[in-house]
Amino acid sequence: MANKTIDHAITAKSLKSAASDPTHAGILSFMRRRYSKVLKDVDAVVWGIPFDAATSNRPGTRFGPQAIRRASAIMDNDPQYPFERDLFEDMAVIDYGDCLLDYGNHQKTPATIEREAKKILKSGAYMLTLGGDHFITLPILRAHAEKYGPLSLVQFDAHQDTWADEKGRIDHGSFVGTAVREGLIDAETSIQIGIRTHAPEDCGIRILYGYEVEEMTAGELADAIVHHVADRATYLTFDIDCLDPAYAPGTGTPVSGGPSSAKILSVLRKLGALNVVGSDVVEVSPAYDHADITAIAGSTIAMYMLGLHAAQLAERR
Repeated sequence: MANKTIDHAITAKSLKSAASDPTHAGILSFMRRRYSKVLKDVDAVVWGIPFDAATSNRPGTRFGPQAIRRASAIMDNDPQYPFERDLFEDMAVIDYGDCLLDYGNHQKTPATIEREAKKILKSGAYMLTLGGDHFITLPILRAHAEKYGPLSLVQFDAHQDTWADEKGRIDHGSFVGTAVREGLIDAETSIQIGIRTHAPEDCGIRILYGYEVEEMTAGELADAIVHHVADRATYLTFDIDCLDPAYAPGTGTPVSGGPSSAKILSVLRKLGALNVVGSDVVEVSPAYDHADITAIAGSTIAMYMLGLHAAQLAERR
């Protein structure tokens, strides 16, 4: 125990140090990263947006960031599989905490999220967001598009989220359509994976339906994504309901017939050729979860997103 420490989330002396907290104890940040609002010399920022007022079915994703952080404690000490490295040895990552939102005035929420996201992006750090329902991706896309221009969207989801909507309305089922109309994303180079519902319009976005995901290998899926998006600035968003409810029961709008977590993680691992400039994991609703199945899947997906970014940083340096 001589070299053991606890509460690495507040006691860490370096942003690149590994934690040694017992998995069952200690203050919980995402993968035990140090809680900080200081953005200097930070490579990547993880933050939470505890918002679920745009949910059309079962609420509860405001507790998603907490659940994902808690589940991530199992991945803090060892070299992270399948990247065969301690992701934090050469990548400075902080947990920025949560976005402060007024639960009594939802009309302020989009601007609040966008403002805070712009602050993080201005520092030059990569931003990984833990949701929250899928509406939160819209103001995040606005912040990224201001910096990078129109983005290619890679969306893992059971739903297209392209429903027409009134201007200013807050709904997790229309954010993609709004993003296309605002010019935030380039529909022709965007792609949705795992779709198992139909919306009135597809906005010109390529769709890989659930049955196609079932019939294709992980390698074929990754190749299709990389070929379609190419080297464009890309935003990667993962709605946990992309997974079959057997692997992610804790979500607001589950849809049967989805892929396994193993298959989709294999796809994510092969997306290293993409120029991903930001990402999120959304729609984890722990009240409907069992034994943290969904939270573990969400935290693992988030870890893979950091793993992809760590590999990109290693190539640049």
